[in-house]
Amino acid sequence: PWDTDCVPGGSSGGSAAAVAARLAPIATGTDTGGSIRQPAALCGITGLKPTYGRVSRWGMIAFASSLDQGGPMAQSAEDAALLMNEMAGFDPKDSTSIERDVPDYTANLNDSLQGVKIGIPSEYFSEGLDGGVENVVQEAITEYRKMGAEVVEVELPNTNLAVPTYYVVAPAECSSNLSRYDGVRYGHRCADPKDLEDLYKRSRGEGFGDEVKRRIMIGAYTLSAGYYDAYYLKAQRLRRLISEDFKSAFEKVDVIMGPVTPNTAFRKGEKADDPVSMYLSDIYTIAVNLAGLPGMSIPAGFSEGMPVGLQLIGNHFDESKLFNLAHQYQLVTDWHRQAPEGIE
Repeated sequence: PWDTDCVPGGSSGGSAAAVAARLAPIATGTDTGGSIRQPAALCGITGLKPTYGRVSRWGMIAFASSLDQGGPMAQSAEDAALLMNEMAGFDPKDSTSIERDVPDYTANLNDSLQGVKIGIPSEYFSEGLDGGVENVVQEAITEYRKMGAEVVEVELPNTNLAVPTYYVVAPAECSSNLSRYDGVRYGHRCADPKDLEDLYKRSRGEGFGDEVKRRIMIGAYTLSAGYYDAYYLKAQRLRRLISEDFKSAFEKVDVIMGPVTPNTAFRKGEKADDPVSMYLSDIYTIAVNLAGLPGMSIPAGFSEGMPVGLQLIGNHFDESKLFNLAHQYQLVTDWHRQAPEGIE
């Protein structure tokens, strides 16, 4: 809603735009590789991708089952924490749901940040990051220093492997999950099919968009005989390395901080013919899903009139710490209260 010629981010862009436009005070979204955090950043709101298994996936359309996670979106961290209190918990209908007590996510919002250790990965501030976005993020980090947090550098050496790893693992799972949409049981059904094969082919051809088709084809290819070991199995090994990077970092710090996206919102259709460029928009968010960690985007300022998000990454089940850091920042800034022109 800040510029209707630009995208709101995806895939939970509708939820983010609705909250940013003040059409709804809160919303839910799903995040497989950044789909809560990226729209939250581009639309200037607060969004949390919880720890994998913390929120039930029952009722969601499965895209990549080992990565998908639902989460809250709101103007403020406090509102998101209130929504998270209602969303989190064990669900026997979701086989990936984790049976673990749910804390009150609002209980620690006002804890002091004195002595909290924040890790800054140098890999998140390298080539490809827009200068305006970097300036906003660095200013936010400075604000945390003023609040008493200790800022140190950490290393996430396999960051550059996150995008290629994700775009093998996620499409592979997608090609399996979306096979249920065959025109018989779920989704779109084509008119007057000649036979069962025609029903499958035309229902999927008409019902899926180009990007979904692209991901299904990539996934089917990587799972096919002769390519499974070379691509899918290798990607799963790289996923483990990425998880170990975070594990090592969290031995030294409480939270990791950096940008959500390398750029602000791009114009509609700008990257339609360049899927690789579009995929690289997720370079800072994807690794969080691969490792199953909680990640949060909060409004941190503007670059050339467009919102910029600050990403907070926590250890497993440490959402309370993220809410605490986000709330304390929002007490001393008003970026989360900013609204697009003409919206009150």
